[in-house]
Amino acid sequence: MSLPALPRRAAYITLNAPQRRNALSLAELRSLRDQLIKANTSPTTGRVLFLPPFKPSVLPTLEQSHANFVDGKPDDHSWLVSARAFAREREGLPSVLVLASHGPVFCSGHDLRELRALPPAQIAETFRLCAEVMSLIRRSPALVVGRISGHAIAAGCQLALTTDLPIAHGDGVQFRLPGAGLGLPCSSPVTAVSRRLGNARAFRMLATAEDVPAAGLGDVVRVVHGGEDQESRLRALDGEVERTVERLVGMSPQQSAMGKWAFWTQSSLTGRAFDGPDGVEVEGKGGDGYQDAVEWAGRVMALHAKSEDAREGMDSFLEKREAVWCGSVKL
Repeated sequence: MSLPALPRRAAYITLNAPQRRNALSLAELRSLRDQLIKANTSPTTGRVLFLPPFKPSVLPTLEQSHANFVDGKPDDHSWLVSARAFAREREGLPSVLVLASHGPVFCSGHDLRELRALPPAQIAETFRLCAEVMSLIRRSPALVVGRISGHAIAAGCQLALTTDLPIAHGDGVQFRLPGAGLGLPCSSPVTAVSRRLGNARAFRMLATAEDVPAAGLGDVVRVVHGGEDQESRLRALDGEVERTVERLVGMSPQQSAMGKWAFWTQSSLTGRAFDGPDGVEVEGKGGDGYQDAVEWAGRVMALHAKSEDAREGMDSFLEKREAVWCGSVKL
C-alpha cells in the first residue's frame, strides 16, 4: 500500500525494507541520515540547518543573533530567530516531516543477522549512525510526525518515540525493548523511551522485555481507533496524520522551530549545575529547577516576541483575520 499524499509544505522520511521488517541495517540508517540532512539543507545557499544544541547557554548567542540581524549583520543563527531570515534560508524545504515505513512492521530495530556478521568497526559505526539519526530527528527545525503503522521494537521503539508527535493505531501496534531477553539490553533505545515515558515505565520495559500496546503509553502516543481490517486501519491512521500535519503547517515554521528548541532545552533545567551565559558551569537555584526554567523561558518569550511572525500573529488576532506568516515555506 503506497503512502498517501501529504499536505503542502510536508514531506516523508521513509524506511523502505518491509521484507526485512524495516530493520535498521547500515543501509537503512545511512538512508535515514541522508533524507534528514536533505530535508534540512537550503537549496539556495547549501547550508545545513539544524537546531543548535539543547543547552541553556546557547540563548545569549541567539539573543545576539537577533540584534545582529536587526543591525543588518546576520550571522549563523539569524535564520532561527528571524521569520524573514527563516523564510529565505528554508525556502523550498518542508516545514513538517512525517517518518513512515512500508509493510506491517514500523521498525524491528537493528538487523541482528547483519549485526552478528559485521566486524567490530562496522558494529561501532552502526550504533554511532543510529545515535546520529536520532539526534537529527530531535534537532530538525521541521517538526517530525511519527506514522507508527506497526510494531516498534528495540531501536524501532527508540525511533518512534524520538519523533516529536508519534501517532499509532490502537489495534495491534506494540512497543517493545526486547534486548534483555537476547543478552543485549536495549541501553541505547531506552534513552529516548525514558525521556518520553519516565524512568519507572522505561526501566520496566528494559528489564522485562514485555510488550506495551500503543494505548498503554498514555498521551505520549496519539492513538487512533477504527477499521476492521488492516487497510481500513491504515486509512484511519493516515487520516489522523493528515489532520495533525494540516494543523502544523498552518503555524509559523520559524516560531515552531524556536518553540521546539526552547521546550527541550528548558526541560534540562533541574536546579542542579547548568551552563551559565558565558559557557562556564554555574550553580542553579536549587530545588526542582522551576525558578531557573521559568526565568530562562521568560527570556525566550522576549526573543519570540521580536520575531516578525509574532507581530503578525498578534496583529491578526486583534484584527480578527487569518495570519500570513512570512516564514511559510513554498514547495
